[in-house]
Parts: sequence; C-alpha cells; structure tokens
Amino acid sequence: MGKWKIPGLAGRPRFTSRATVLVLVLCSLVAILAYPTRQFIAQRSEIAAQQAKAEHARQQVEELRRERARWQDPEYVKAQARERLHYALPGETPFVSVDPSPSASARPSSADAAPGTGTRPKAVKPWYVSFWESVDLADAGQPRTELPASH
Repeated sequence: MGKWKIPGLAGRPRFTSRATVLVLVLCSLVAILAYPTRQFIAQRSEIAAQQAKAEHARQQVEELRRERARWQDPEYVKAQARERLHYALPGETPFVSVDPSPSASARPSSADAAPGTGTRPKAVKPWYVSFWESVDLADAGQPRTELPASH
C-alpha cells in the first residue's frame, strides 16, 4: 500500500494567512473582553454583599422598632424595673436570693490571704479609710504651702 496523495493539498501550508488573522482577531477579542468581564463579575458579587448588608440593617431597624414599641407600654416598663432594678410596688416585700455556696470567683484568692498563712483573708478596709489614705499620699507628694491671711 502506498501513500495516497490528494491533488492540490501537497504544497499548501497548514494555516493560511486568513486563518492566522482570524485566530489573532479571536485572541484579541478574548484579551479585550477579559478585564471588563472580570470587573462585571466582581461588581455583581459586591452588589450582592451590599444587598445582604442592607437586609441585615433592615432587620435590625425592625427589631429596634419592636423594642421601642415595647418600651412604650407602661406594664413592660414596670416589669423591667422590677426585674432589672429590683423595684417593688408599695405593700410588697422584695427579696433577693443569695447562693449559699459561693462560686470560685467569689472566694478569696491567695493574694488576699494574710502573709504567712494561706487560709485567712486580709481584713477589708472601709472605703473611706482607703480614700483618706489616698488623700494623705497625694498630700505627702507636694510641699505644704501656708495660705496668706485674707484680713
């Protein structure tokens, strides 16, 4: 078996000049349209993100409106004052329950214990003693000046 030759195709190049120009035009179009397409896709995703943020903000506004409407009700205000501020109506005896077993954070730490013993907590000074000591310390830092008599 020999090689079959088709007449007229033996000397023709694989790509003609027309095909080369067509490929160059197509590649140029792809290169020209790539950036705007990428920008379009990025802008669409940004629009979707902004719409989601706007919807979230709308939901927050609606929640705040409902909250404001609740605070307009005098019974809700009374209930909140009783719960949060421990208010009581005249004639009622308010009670606050205290946990009989203190939590770990309420127990005195080892830094509060007396030196040398790890069991006894230091005596806590009243607030006015601490305040007066801080005034004395501030006074000791500056020299005393006598005020001239005003008479």
